[in-house]
Amino acid sequence: MRALSLLLGALVLDLVLIQPNHPGAMTLGALGFFPLELPVILLALMAVSGRGRVLRVVLVTLLVAGAVLKAADLAMFSAFGRPFDLVTDLPLILSGWELGRGALGVGLAVLAGFGGAVILGALIAALWWATGVWTGFGLRWAGAVALVFAGLAMADGLRAVQLPGAAFTTRLALERVEAVRRTLDDLARFELAAEQDPYTGREALFGRLGGRDVRIVFVESYGRASFDVPAYAETHLATLRGAEGPLLQAGLAVRSGWLTSPISGGQSWLAHGTLASGLRIDGQSRYGAMLASPRRTLFHLAREAGYRTVAVAPGITRDWPEGQRLGFGRIHAAGDLGYRGPAFDWVTVPDQFTLAAADRLMAAVEGPSLAQITLLSSHAPWVPVPRMLPWDSLGDGSGFAAQVEGGETPESVWSDTALIQDAYRRSIDYALQAVTADAARPRARPPLTIVLGDHQPAPFVAQGASRDVPVHLIGPPEVLALFDGWGWTPGFVPDADLAAWPMESFRDRFLDAVSPAAPG
Repeated sequence: MRALSLLLGALVLDLVLIQPNHPGAMTLGALGFFPLELPVILLALMAVSGRGRVLRVVLVTLLVAGAVLKAADLAMFSAFGRPFDLVTDLPLILSGWELGRGALGVGLAVLAGFGGAVILGALIAALWWATGVWTGFGLRWAGAVALVFAGLAMADGLRAVQLPGAAFTTRLALERVEAVRRTLDDLARFELAAEQDPYTGREALFGRLGGRDVRIVFVESYGRASFDVPAYAETHLATLRGAEGPLLQAGLAVRSGWLTSPISGGQSWLAHGTLASGLRIDGQSRYGAMLASPRRTLFHLAREAGYRTVAVAPGITRDWPEGQRLGFGRIHAAGDLGYRGPAFDWVTVPDQFTLAAADRLMAAVEGPSLAQITLLSSHAPWVPVPRMLPWDSLGDGSGFAAQVEGGETPESVWSDTALIQDAYRRSIDYALQAVTADAARPRARPPLTIVLGDHQPAPFVAQGASRDVPVHLIGPPEVLALFDGWGWTPGFVPDADLAAWPMESFRDRFLDAVSPAAPG
């Protein structure tokens, strides 16, 4: 009986040590992986003559921390295509809860949280039992041998030797310690860069626009996948090419290029901050450092040039103090748009209504304006998908109710990857229909509209590692002539081999294009 307990205890420890941290490693072959830490743990426990409570507390704490870190890595790789960052990603726990509550409902979100707590408790109990059955032998020689194996495991963790098996958990821990150091060093360099801005104090910015309004429209999760993945491209390219004719009839031209987003899968506000500040913001710590710095965003500089700066943000449902720090003079949140229709699951306002509300709100602005409009309809979970209504019958949005009643739910779609990908395809197509139809609506003086994606969707939806997103300039031909030097492609479909710019370079390139040359 003792032998069976020892075997099961070793198996529990083995499974925790070989736990994968990446979706690609979740294979049956991983079960044959030998963790070099296992003999270290077993021998150390065998050297204990009593119950070894102190040693067991230390081991269980370290093993649970490693298991939680691997689970966090697995979630981040699945959603964002990168590992969990101990310095920058802790605030995402609250964001993840809010997204889950919105997508699943409070009941299911609480149930999921409770399930996670139960699993964590079961893990702690299993490890406490597993370490307990290996204590009490009092074999002093085992401690000496454990030190030898510990040295080998550490050498493997440092990649100093090549051994059968691997000290994967040790290696992961060492890599994370080094990653924390690198992140802190990077943050110090970023803070220094944020204090230096070549456009501070420069005169006549935006002068070549002649007071024309500018709109920056972010399409949620709109990435290069819409052009490169055949299942998406068939739909999205047809919509984009079909929109070029109405825009031409409206006297407007289109040019398109690529930007490389600092993120993928989520955290849209980091992309918004990157475009506005001209700094690469790929984590929450950088975002906070940018907000705390004297860096002038595109919106600060526009205000200093006499523009009214406006955020139309249907995703904002509570106080948003960051908005003023980003340079917005007016913030129109979800409750300010006049929408009285139903939410589309997590999405508070469908894109068509957001764009119509932006038109109405911007018409009341005196003087030239620079607006950022963030759309939501193509945000996960991507169901139910809205459909376009006649613009003149939008009213207060209550006409959308029929589209929600009896529609798809996350529960009915998110059990099948193919269904998720199809929902994504349809939601992006709706967003593109709304944006292009809105741009073609008659206006006395059409604005310069910049339409871009914030990031690619989650990797299992994007089906590729690229972080490129499309960007489209829409406006009168004489306005787009300001950007002749960019070499972008006419129309909505950028050349596949056109070089992508880092998203953080857009601010400065844009300012140079729409402003007289700096003196000297």
